[in-house]
Amino acid sequence: MTDTLYDETAVAAAASVIRAYSTSFGLATSLLGPRVRPHVRNVYALVRVADEIVDGAASAAGVPLGEQRDVLDALETETYAAIERGFSANLIVHAFARTARECGIARHHIEPFFASMRTDLERAEHDEASHDDYVYGSAEVVGLMCLQVFVNAGAGVPHDPDAVLVAGARRLGAAFQDINFLRDHADDAGRLGRDYLGVGDGATRRREVLARIDGDLDAAAATIPLLPADCRVAVATAHGLFAELTERLRRTEDLSVRVRVPTPVKAAIAARAAVAHHRPLTPRTTRQNRRTPE
Repeated sequence: MTDTLYDETAVAAAASVIRAYSTSFGLATSLLGPRVRPHVRNVYALVRVADEIVDGAASAAGVPLGEQRDVLDALETETYAAIERGFSANLIVHAFARTARECGIARHHIEPFFASMRTDLERAEHDEASHDDYVYGSAEVVGLMCLQVFVNAGAGVPHDPDAVLVAGARRLGAAFQDINFLRDHADDAGRLGRDYLGVGDGATRRREVLARIDGDLDAAAATIPLLPADCRVAVATAHGLFAELTERLRRTEDLSVRVRVPTPVKAAIAARAAVAHHRPLTPRTTRQNRRTPE
């Protein structure tokens, strides 16, 4: 990224989004190397803003359903225009566009994401096929965007990642999304009237979903050692945090309980990831981990 005040301000704005919205991804992202860290934050920020349009912030502001779609469409249109021109008056879009240009994030990554966000305005219940389509757009392509960053940040000319890494990124994104569906089931069903998994049908369905998550996490774990060295600890930490959430979900039958990973457990998972991938945590990162709220 060029060293200009506007670019730096856009990157700082993106970083503030992840700090405000996600302790788990915030922790994992802090463990990325400086080559990739701001780019992943830029991706997260755009994804979060789009998600807020359909998940309550726009509605809480009094924006009618039809206009929510208009706002989402405008965000998508501005994203493509910013990638083309290299500038946006929207700081979050500007930050994402610079990352997309440097790292080769293309329309075929972005379009499915916005399509899934539109689905949230149109569909409340999902079958297996619509679930898979939704998860591809809402989570798997986000994993692919991050993979583009991992392999291309600072490279000069972007190239396509290895197919094994592509498969791992997709499986990890799918696992993360299904885990979030399980832990957010009460809010999705009660506040938003949505059912992504059908887990309200009983314990058998919930066990099926957990088994699928286990398979996705196992497949993704096998590809982590193939990532660039400055990404492995962060991805392993994110994987470990969501694996821990999965085990806590397995032990919790009450769907109204939103399971969490306590801060000391998060720090221990990050430390284990650092040891496994031969990268010591810095004192500064360790202090940040201790301060991270649950």
